[in-house]
Amino acid sequence: MNITIKKCTLEDSRQLQEISYETFNDTFKDQNTPENMKAYLERAFDLKQLEKEISNISSQFFFVFFNNELAGYLKVNTNDAQSEEMGETSLEIERIYVRKQYQKHGIGKTLFIKALNIAIELDKRKIWLGVWEKNDKAIAFYERMGFVQTSAHSFYMGDEEQIDFIMTKTIQ
Repeated sequence: MNITIKKCTLEDSRQLQEISYETFNDTFKDQNTPENMKAYLERAFDLKQLEKEISNISSQFFFVFFNNELAGYLKVNTNDAQSEEMGETSLEIERIYVRKQYQKHGIGKTLFIKALNIAIELDKRKIWLGVWEKNDKAIAFYERMGFVQTSAHSFYMGDEEQIDFIMTKTIQ
């Protein structure tokens, strides 16, 4: 198994948009209305929005390849790019998305380790993320990676308010 990671640039925007639509839709379409999915996908993964995020020095995107095939991606945020105010000593994992056919191959763990290494390089004290309270598979994964639920916040899928658990891991 050959897993490689590449930092995304503006030239990757369209490919990032495509994999974002695919992975988010595959993960959440069965639990949400088509109207709310469409509204969220168009807002969150608009090409101009993604280009703005890629250009933000406090955000980083990384593609992960499995045997040279694009398998998923990671987005991390620091400073004011974090989706919640968690302070300068925190790093947010905003997205770990893996295509269905590449799940159960260690790719999520590889992306988590990449985020952890970035946090250590940046001298962060904790990593945190938001995960939908109904996404049992992701919650179990993050618990295996050492995260604990510390709070919750609202997340809007179109016009529907949902609850995301805030999970945190302290870096020693």
